[in-house]
Amino acid sequence: MISVVLPTLNAERTLTRTLAALVPGTVEGVVREVIIVDGGSDDATAEIADLSGADFLISSQGRGAQLAKGGASARSEWLLFLHADTVLSPGWDQEVATFINRVESGDLPLCAAAFRFALNDFGVMPRLLEMIVSLRCAILRLPYGDQGLLIHRQHYRRIGGFRPLPLMEDVDLVRRIGWRNLTFFRTVAVTSAARYKEEGYLRRVLRNLTCLSLYFLRVPPKTLVRIYG
Repeated sequence: MISVVLPTLNAERTLTRTLAALVPGTVEGVVREVIIVDGGSDDATAEIADLSGADFLISSQGRGAQLAKGGASARSEWLLFLHADTVLSPGWDQEVATFINRVESGDLPLCAAAFRFALNDFGVMPRLLEMIVSLRCAILRLPYGDQGLLIHRQHYRRIGGFRPLPLMEDVDLVRRIGWRNLTFFRTVAVTSAARYKEEGYLRRVLRNLTCLSLYFLRVPPKTLVRIYG
């Protein structure tokens, strides 16, 4: 039913949990293949991928290029792009299967879908950030890559797929999908809060907002990468 595409770069700390959350979907026949596209890891990422039975591809470094290669290699009719530090909550496979069946039966138009955002951290700041992301998605219909993206392969190819951008590849694709063709699942995608805890929530959020604003001002992606860190 779906191919799951995971871009990785030294993801040994998080990849096992991400893959484990996909097991129920594999058992139920929702997940037909998992494609891990690595950008040059020098940790145990390749070994974890091998033990999981996932297809393992090598790509030039950069999430956009990695996602593009994985999407081009996928064999299923539906593609789920997911970050390697994001864990889908229980029941995700049932909601995805229901969504796909409704689209294929004509009950829903051909559209893409993303999950709700959450962080694996405690305290006020993670909850506040989750609320901000929820508002962004409700008002702007703009999910980021850490919320996953489910899209039909035909739709994905028609709009040109992921472009090999070093940053903002998720925003670029979502803008081409269009807000009318995007829906949100009830299921939560829980993402690692490591970057926020290491840098500080406020500083990280401001850095992300700066990059997004500069992207809309058409600042070159290579410049955004230096700012993003």
